[in-house]
Amino acid sequence: MLVSGRRRWLTALLQAQRWPFQPSRDMRLVQFQAPHLTGPHLGLESGDGGGVINLNAFDPTLPKTMTEFLGQGEAALSVAKRALAAQLPVLPRSDVTFLAPVTRPDKVVCVGMNYVDHCKEQNVPVPKEPIIFSKFSSSIVGPYDEVVLPPESQEVDWEVELAVVIGKKGKHIKATDAMAHVAGFTVAHDVSARDWQMRRNGKQWLLGKTFDTFCPLGPALVTKDSVADPHNLKICCRVNGEVVQSSNTNQMVFKTEELIAWVSQGRHPDRDPPRCWCIQKTSCLSQEGR
Repeated sequence: MLVSGRRRWLTALLQAQRWPFQPSRDMRLVQFQAPHLTGPHLGLESGDGGGVINLNAFDPTLPKTMTEFLGQGEAALSVAKRALAAQLPVLPRSDVTFLAPVTRPDKVVCVGMNYVDHCKEQNVPVPKEPIIFSKFSSSIVGPYDEVVLPPESQEVDWEVELAVVIGKKGKHIKATDAMAHVAGFTVAHDVSARDWQMRRNGKQWLLGKTFDTFCPLGPALVTKDSVADPHNLKICCRVNGEVVQSSNTNQMVFKTEELIAWVSQGRHPDRDPPRCWCIQKTSCLSQEGR
């Protein structure tokens, strides 16, 4: 059983994850549930911290999952743009439950030690090549779900990330073409069991990264056209109201384009329909404002 104090501490951390983009005309896609609706639905968050526009009510022909929605490409996005421009009813935030913006992706690709300032803090050399690891997609939960502290670990830690959602499949992608494969960006929380990551399992990171609930995502997938520069965003983390981490994505060693080119060597970054993730590891930093 979880110790209640530790549970509140982690929940407060998750609630501090707010996607910063303003104004509300930005495309902020969400998956959500509500008591009066059957099953998951697709929606638009009406600004950071706002309510939700039900896209499936606006157009019942739209799919109800983000994976299927992204698979329809520009046709589905054009419907969402029309809904964004219309004066539609907004469900109060208190009436909905936010799910992860994408569930069960084929891959969750992560990049370690990808911030210059963090490398300096840890007194380790800046990597010359991306350090790639992964998380199981089964570790993904919603942005405000509780993180379950496993009894097998005594060293659960947080790392909140800028996540890149891949929306178009490809292989051997050139860095100059990489952004054409990006659907948008969201917030990811890379929870880790440090004892399992650093001292167990032959010091392979995988098991320490993939306990159930160790990858909260969301709430919103912000489309790439709503983000002027993903490499100039303020990132910070608050725990119980206290800022414990602060940096900027301009500190990234390897930028989004380089990482997509690197990961796509010899392998598809996603399959059809598109649902692959590339997580740019912030090493204990979270996205909150720019």
